[in-house]
Amino acid sequence: MKLSSAIRTILIVCVFLIVNIGHSQKKAPGFRSDLKLDEIRLSDPCILPDAKSEMYYMTGSGGLLWKSKDLVTWKGPYIVTKTDPDSWMGEKPMIWAAELHKYHDKYYYFATFTNRDVKIDTVKGNVIERRASHVLVSDKPDGPYVPMADPTYLPADKPTLDGTLWVDTDGKPYMVYCYEWLQNWDGTIEKIELKSDLSGSVGEGELLFKASESPWSREKDENGDIIPNKVTDGPWLFRTQTGRLGMLWTSWIFSDYVQGVAYSESGTLDGPWIQDSEPITPPNFGHSMLFKTFDGILLMSLHSHKVGAQGEYIRIPRLFRVDDSGDKLKLGEEYIPGE
Repeated sequence: MKLSSAIRTILIVCVFLIVNIGHSQKKAPGFRSDLKLDEIRLSDPCILPDAKSEMYYMTGSGGLLWKSKDLVTWKGPYIVTKTDPDSWMGEKPMIWAAELHKYHDKYYYFATFTNRDVKIDTVKGNVIERRASHVLVSDKPDGPYVPMADPTYLPADKPTLDGTLWVDTDGKPYMVYCYEWLQNWDGTIEKIELKSDLSGSVGEGELLFKASESPWSREKDENGDIIPNKVTDGPWLFRTQTGRLGMLWTSWIFSDYVQGVAYSESGTLDGPWIQDSEPITPPNFGHSMLFKTFDGILLMSLHSHKVGAQGEYIRIPRLFRVDDSGDKLKLGEEYIPGE
C-alpha cells in the first residue's frame, strides 16, 4: 500500500520529534532526581529561568544540564548537546562555561569547545589546543542543542573562551568573549557582532579591555615581583535599575579565584570600561551570572573554588542575593534555596 505524500510527511515529522525528545531527555551517568544544589559538582553554573515551562535549567562546564522547579531539588544531569564530529570540534570536544539564553523564539547554547587533537600554537612552552566560543540552537530549553549555519564564529588561530550574549543599544546581538592569555599573555575581553538569528558572526572581534587594566587582580612574575594578573574569565553583562551597563568578570589574586566588575562610561559595549578598585566576591568565588527567580529575587549564580587533596579543583554552584537598585551592583548574603 502506498502512502500519500501528506501521510509520509507526518510520519517523518513524528519520527523526528520522537528522536529529538529522546535525545533531549538522555540521562548522563550518575543521574539523580533528588539532588540539592550543594551536591552538584559544576564549574561556571548558569541558570535559565524559563517562564513557559516554569522550570529552572542549569548548565556549565562539562556540557550537561540539570532541571529544578524550585531551586531546591534538582534532576540531572542530562546530555543536551549534539555537535558535528566532522567539524573543527572533532568527535568528543571538551565543553566549558556553557550558558543558556532565550532570544526571540529560540534557545541558544553559548559554550567553549576544545578539540584536544588539534594544536594551533606553542607560546612560552605552552601548547595551545584548538579552542573557541561557539553557539548551538534548540527550540526547547532542554535541547537538543545543535549547530547552525556558520562552522566558526571566531578565528581558528586564536584560543577564545567564555562567550556570552548581549544585545547593545544599537539593537544588534553581540558575543562578548575572552581571548585567552595563553597566547597573548595579557588576556582580553572582546566583542563580535552576531547575525540576527545568532547563526554566525559578522566582521571581526574588537577589544573592550585587557586583564592588566584591573587594579585588583595580581600575581607574581618569575622574579617575584607583583604584577597584574593575565587571566580574563567569564564575562557577564547586566544593567542596573538606573540603566548603567556593567560587566562581571573573573581573574585571580595570587592563588585566589576572585570576581570583579567593570562599568561602561558610554553605556554601550564600546566603553571605555572602568574597573572597580576591589573585587565584588569573597576569595575563591567566581565565574558568575545573574538571573531572577520566578518570585522576582535577583540572584548571582557562581561557583566556589577550592583545591582538593590530589590537587583537583572542587567547584560547587552557589547563589547570592544581589542589589542592582543603584549605580553599582551590591552583593548580599548567600541564598540557600528552601531556607
